[in-house]
Amino acid sequence: MKLGVLKTGRPPMPAIERFGTYPDMFKALLGADAYDWAVYAADEGEWPESPEACDAYVVTGSARGVYDPEPWIADLMAFLRAARGRAKLVGVCFGHQAMAQAFGGEVVKSDKGWGIGEHDYRVLSREPWMDGASAIRLPASHQDQVVALPPGAEVIAASDFTPFGALAYRDQPAISIQLHPEFEPDYAKALIEARRGSRYTDEQADAAIATYGGPDDRARVGRWIGAFLKGSSLP
Repeated sequence: MKLGVLKTGRPPMPAIERFGTYPDMFKALLGADAYDWAVYAADEGEWPESPEACDAYVVTGSARGVYDPEPWIADLMAFLRAARGRAKLVGVCFGHQAMAQAFGGEVVKSDKGWGIGEHDYRVLSREPWMDGASAIRLPASHQDQVVALPPGAEVIAASDFTPFGALAYRDQPAISIQLHPEFEPDYAKALIEARRGSRYTDEQADAAIATYGGPDDRARVGRWIGAFLKGSSLP
């Protein structure tokens, strides 16, 4: 299976040497040998020749907002709409928002402020590619939120802070999640530290970092994504 990664951002430069790029993180999560990988720097104007160039695409996180007036963001929306039903799609954080916006939903900068640290989502719908978990815990790093569902999408996991936390599309093979299963806890904490004093206050940063240290569901959600991509079911 050929899996394309649409790179829409990058980690802070000092973190790349230790943690890699966002495509590297997805390879670690989903298995470097599990797919024929292709990486496209969408944020630099690099695109597949056609949606059929890959069997599926993962859209990564980004520091940008889907409403930002950058040409590559409009091009991403156009590519996602072109890929509808022609390739499987998985969106994470910015990718989750971009898919919602491209397919007729709405994304805004939330007046709830930043969601950082590990967040818990309730599972609202058990999909065939999921196991029986009733909740998941993963790193969060977002201020924007989906606030209106696209036609054909259903909320499958959520929290009070993020009511549209994970979506499954019933009119195409596509799923998305606001949280970051690809973030190692150490990277998530390094990202918070890199933004301390600029995007986050010391109090916000300290509270977010304090949420790490316990078990999370990165591996579980990685298995879910893999099962979705390969069309298999989990017991």
